[in-house]
Amino acid sequence: MPLSRREFLRVSAAGVGPGTALGSLLSLGASLAPASARAQQLRIRDAKATPSVCPYCAVGCATIVHTIGGEIVNIEGDPRSPHNEGTLCPKGAATYQLHKNPNRATRVLHRKPGGSDWEEVELEWAMDRVAELIKKTRDETFVERLQNGKVVNQTTAIFALGGATLDNEWNHMQQKLLRGLGIVAIENQARI
Repeated sequence: MPLSRREFLRVSAAGVGPGTALGSLLSLGASLAPASARAQQLRIRDAKATPSVCPYCAVGCATIVHTIGGEIVNIEGDPRSPHNEGTLCPKGAATYQLHKNPNRATRVLHRKPGGSDWEEVELEWAMDRVAELIKKTRDETFVERLQNGKVVNQTTAIFALGGATLDNEWNHMQQKLLRGLGIVAIENQARI
């Protein structure tokens, strides 16, 4: 259908507000479906699809992780899953941002006691320092028996907080480690 400039302006000026131009184009018969389908196809065209599981809650929503050359290019819900049938909650839909966020911490930073500035340190040094402080605190605060003679083998001076992006395997191993150290204050917060 030929459209004059005057008719185009009349239709596009019919509404005012956000999305008016898009609505006007759609009212003229324009469809975004081919462009959207092509954009999706190009993004994952040569990607390797690997089934995975969303790291957030215990539902276990299935995801498909698309990678090209070892780099994640897309994460989406797996339609074959009976749990989520290809849909993801807002946190699950943002899983890609866990991996490809320019603000993600990739260096180990340390601030000395009483210091005001952070300095970059080696990962090995940081791991050794954490182990040293855990051992020191546990040795100083470990309680084998209460005053009434009851065996408790615990320390209440160390607290462990896990987050929703830790998978079940990590949580299982962390529980074994922490319980073995006598730590009883163990918590997991789904929103961090």
